[in-house]
Amino acid sequence: MSAPLLGWYGDDFTGATDTLAVLTQAGLRAMLFMGVPGGAQQAAAAHALGGPLHAVGIAGASRSMAPAAMEAELEPAGAFFAALGSRVLHYKVCSTFDSAPEVGSIGVAVRVLRRHVRNAFVPVVGGQPNLGRYCAFSNLFAAAGSGAAVERIDRHPTMRNHPMTPMKEADLRRHLALQGLQPVAGLHYPVYAENQDAQQGVLRRLLDGAAAVLLDVTEPAQLAAIGNLIWQQAQQSPLLAVGPSGVAQALIAHWQESGQMPAPEQCAPRDGQGLQPAKSPVFVFAGSLSPITARQVRAAKSFQQVALDAGELLDSPGYAAKVQAEISRHLLAGRHVLAYTASANGNPPDTSKSAALARATARCVKAIVDGQAVRGAPLRRMGIAGGDTSSLAVKALGVWGLSYRAALGAGVCVSVTHSDDPALDGMELMLKGGQMGSEDVFERLLGDPLPPHGHPRRCEHTPSQPAP
Repeated sequence: MSAPLLGWYGDDFTGATDTLAVLTQAGLRAMLFMGVPGGAQQAAAAHALGGPLHAVGIAGASRSMAPAAMEAELEPAGAFFAALGSRVLHYKVCSTFDSAPEVGSIGVAVRVLRRHVRNAFVPVVGGQPNLGRYCAFSNLFAAAGSGAAVERIDRHPTMRNHPMTPMKEADLRRHLALQGLQPVAGLHYPVYAENQDAQQGVLRRLLDGAAAVLLDVTEPAQLAAIGNLIWQQAQQSPLLAVGPSGVAQALIAHWQESGQMPAPEQCAPRDGQGLQPAKSPVFVFAGSLSPITARQVRAAKSFQQVALDAGELLDSPGYAAKVQAEISRHLLAGRHVLAYTASANGNPPDTSKSAALARATARCVKAIVDGQAVRGAPLRRMGIAGGDTSSLAVKALGVWGLSYRAALGAGVCVSVTHSDDPALDGMELMLKGGQMGSEDVFERLLGDPLPPHGHPRRCEHTPSQPAP
């Protein structure tokens, strides 16, 4: 494989697919691998996409790992990207930067991956405006859902109470310093109004003694300037960049503005375009505990809904097999099924057990997918909501790669699976973080209008004749 422009490691699967969507929508050939790929997989990816890859990704789960596990995970990834020869290695983090010294430490990730690049410049892109994520004077702000009010991250109704990594500090310089990345200098957005020479001069001054430079992002128009600052440094020697998909967006904006790649097409694909109506049962598993996902579940009128009691799933032997059998019965009857974690008494699930619950739900998803394949009715379209659940479930399935198929909105990507197992190869897979997507995102995954009266929808094809 010739050297790609960009290599990226996603700290969870849902975020990694968002970067995949950004790159592919810009016209780049990109493949997201489920681990460090071998030569055969790299060749298969290039063949599937019609040429050498412009961008290579690895979907990981470091956001939920302790430091020692992160180092074991990231060291071979860093070595792979160094051998690949890409100019920018992007450590893709959640756009809300939720992380902590003991879980998903961004400081640990930088320490490990910096061993594999020569450039001392570590840019941290602080926002992603298309997701409602903004960084101003080094402080992070985030919308609390699509179209919702923008809150400072330490006052955000969900992120301040995140079950694993609550965000208690809005100044990302301080937040990262607590994780061992210090000192972090801040390049603030008024600089982007200056000419390029002035911007480069500010950056040179900030680089003196800084472990990283945090770049403000308050509006999309600033992305090209950010991309220029990163790319100019990357031409001197390969560098490590940290941040959400705003890193890829910034580089693309610079390449387009400078004429190094075509400008965006006027008829760019709309959300959902290219996603045909489902012809066989669609299965969705909502493992996220966020209020946004809860609203999306309530709006999914076309699905047969199955509530999984979180406590029972964790503590009662045989419970998982019981609900798996129920879900399979509905799928074999041709119904779309939405399963979600709930609590029998109506109270929210115990968030102190969220990691164990993610592992249990991932096992449940794999059992359902395997069961459908054994019954001769393999799933051809599926969705998983929840970053940790998505990461664990997809790793368990035996898929080696994902390429882009469609977007159902900002941060919600539908991918095509690549696998050596014919039952899994070519399946359309939506991965969605808990904070992402419109209220009707699960309905939109079906690719066609709502049925009359909102009854659970049956599919055009019977399970004995699954669509190819």
